[in-house]
Parts: sequence; C-alpha cells; structure tokens
Amino acid sequence: MADTNQALLLRLFMSNYSALKGRLARRLGSADAADEVLQETYLRVERTPGEGPVQRPLPYLFRIALNIAADLRRSDNRRLGRSEIELLLRLEQDELDPERVAEGRSSLRALVQALDDLPPRKRAIFMAARLDGASHAAIAARFGISTRLVERELKQALDHCRDRLEINRSQPFGTGRSASSKR
Repeated sequence: MADTNQALLLRLFMSNYSALKGRLARRLGSADAADEVLQETYLRVERTPGEGPVQRPLPYLFRIALNIAADLRRSDNRRLGRSEIELLLRLEQDELDPERVAEGRSSLRALVQALDDLPPRKRAIFMAARLDGASHAAIAARFGISTRLVERELKQALDHCRDRLEINRSQPFGTGRSASSKR
C-alpha cells in the first residue's frame, strides 16, 4: 500500500469502525472478540506496506478481519484450556505410591478371579465387548445369539464383576477410584 493508500484504508477503517464491529460481532458471536480482531486488523493495516491501490477497500478490511479471526481461533485451539491444565497438574500430583500400586494389583487379581467365576460364554462376551471393543451385533453373530441376549449377558457379567469388586452401582464400572482410595 502506498502511503496514500494505507492512509485511505486507515481512515476508512476508523470511519466505519462501528459497522465493521457490528458485522464482525454477528459473524463471531461476540462483541469482545470483534473488538480484539479489529485492533489486530488496524495494526496489520498500519504495519503492512501495500503493493497497489485496493479496488474495494471496505470488503478488503473485512476480509483482513475475518482472516485474523480465523488465525486467532486456530491459535486458541492449539492452547490448553483451564480444565486441561488442571487435569495435567492433578496427574502430576497424583503419582503412584506403593500403597496405590498394591491396591491396583489386588483389584486386578479380584477382577481376574471374578471373570474366572463367569460361565465361559458370558466371560467371552465380556472380553469381546470390553477388551476387544466389538459391537453387540458382531458378538451376537459370533455366538449365534440375539443382540438382546448379548446385552443381557454383558449386563450380568458387569453386575457380577461389580459385586465381586464391591463397586458402588452408581459409579460407572471401570472409571474413577473406589471411595476407600479417594484422597
């Protein structure tokens, strides 16, 4: 942009700031985001030397603003959110101690024993669903039974394991820690 072209764009930007902000706020869903993007737009126009006159300056300014908004969105997506940072900090503080290792091994032995107590087909259905991630339809086809029977057998196997491991039924099986190990 020649100095005159750059000055023209900056004047147009300032005189049409409210209209640009309104359009951008509707597009982005936030007046604050529109303000931030327009500040960056002004700086970009001010810093960028041009190559020639701009045919349609207002759409050009709006396109610059949309490009900046897209860049900011991509940048935000690469950053960790507050909850992700808190989870990482919690994981760092939640190191394995000998007591938890022993407790985990004991729970694993109890689960293996609970699975050994299941009838062979029920155990195979449980293993196919939980370890292999097979769909109920695939399991049903493999055993020549209905998907409803697969669901019933799987529920019974899960209930049996919960009972043997003394897991609270309101807690999803396989997630979290038992009440006795929470700190």
